[in-house]
Amino acid sequence: MTAIRLHAAEAEGSFVNRLIRSTAIAVIVVCAQVAVVHAQPGVPPEPPPTTAPEPAPPPATTPTTPATPPAPTTAPAPAAAQPPPPEPVAPPPPVPAPEPEVKSFAQQFHRNFAGSVQLDYMYIPTEKTGRSIALDGATAEVSLKLAMDFSNKITSSVKVCVACHGFEVASAYFDLRAADELNFRVGRFTPAFGDFPVRYDPANHRTSDKPLIYDMGRMVRITEWNEGILPAPWVDNGLEINGTHFFGTHLQTDYAVYAIGGPRGDTNPTDFDFKLSRDGNSYYIDNNSRPVIGGQLAASAITDDLTVTAGVSAMAGTYDPAHTLPFQIYGAHLVFRIKDAFLRMEYVTRRTKMYLGADPSMEFKYGPESNGTFDPYFSKDGGYAEFEAPINQRVTVVLREDGMRRRGNVDIDSPLRSESAVLRHTAGLAIGIYQSLRLKVSYEYYDFSDFKDEQVIHVGIAGPF
Repeated sequence: MTAIRLHAAEAEGSFVNRLIRSTAIAVIVVCAQVAVVHAQPGVPPEPPPTTAPEPAPPPATTPTTPATPPAPTTAPAPAAAQPPPPEPVAPPPPVPAPEPEVKSFAQQFHRNFAGSVQLDYMYIPTEKTGRSIALDGATAEVSLKLAMDFSNKITSSVKVCVACHGFEVASAYFDLRAADELNFRVGRFTPAFGDFPVRYDPANHRTSDKPLIYDMGRMVRITEWNEGILPAPWVDNGLEINGTHFFGTHLQTDYAVYAIGGPRGDTNPTDFDFKLSRDGNSYYIDNNSRPVIGGQLAASAITDDLTVTAGVSAMAGTYDPAHTLPFQIYGAHLVFRIKDAFLRMEYVTRRTKMYLGADPSMEFKYGPESNGTFDPYFSKDGGYAEFEAPINQRVTVVLREDGMRRRGNVDIDSPLRSESAVLRHTAGLAIGIYQSLRLKVSYEYYDFSDFKDEQVIHVGIAGPF
């Protein structure tokens, strides 16, 4: 009986303990829920005394109207720990301006390359074989030029050409410019003489050949006449001082003085030997250690529609190796430009001393004069008048009258007389094909005093590049 009571007491105590534990757990759960409710914004708990309140995070927004949270009745609860605000980032340093490009020594120079080509066919219908009296057939004239500006004071130019005379250095010189009125040209160049040598390049004139006084290999009876008076381009080594001065805006003056090697002749010559002047085998050197002196003076009146240029030229020296045979060349030119039309006139004369030898009667065709002596001089002169005018934008007409005369004794086997002459009448067209490329067509009639007359037809194509 006693045992039953003890067992009942233990069971009752066990029940009471379980009840107490259950009650404690319930109280803990209720307290936790109360704490969660108190944590809502409506009733925030007391903040810790040592922590400054953080501003409430911005409320959630809707696409139209942002929601405004209710004003708290007490200090807001501290938000969860936030990372410290980022340190302000200093703006990047300004990008420095790029340094100016430093050009290399070669890049500071200005180069210019140019050239021209002409292919001309010369036909002589009055001769069965034209080669017996002229260099007929197809002839190509090619020029290539490279110019370089080292500065506005120093420039250079090199030009080579290929024609019937073969390959030749047409120019290679420096220009040292102190002012418009003072320029020094040093090297190999064409000295200033007359008007045509300035435009001798086939791309710069409208006919296929040159005036007779400047002919170089294209005239009929070239051997008998020994070419022209001063073949163009005349190229030589030396020094030229030239300059230009303007008086106002309508008057221009130009001058040039030079010292060059000059024309050359063989031993005991009776005339120039033009091949010696352009023969590379002669090393392009003077043959008599004596320079030839020359110069030119010209003046131009310039307006928009009219330009008039007049000039005189001279050249003198000796041409034989022993420097005992002198010569003198004089020239004058007059050029009118009326809008796009040109009228050019030029006259050149040369007086040359010949080598007579020990017995002139065995060397020359004509005997002594009335005083019993042989005249050692002969003269060769001539000129041309040329009119050039455009018919339209593509076609230009060219009319030219030119002639040449020789007076004085001649070699004993020469077909010329003591006074011989040739006149030539030329009519031509320059037709633009494409841009600056031109077709040149011309007809020439030669009137000789010592030979039968001849007719020549030229057809050529020329253009610069």
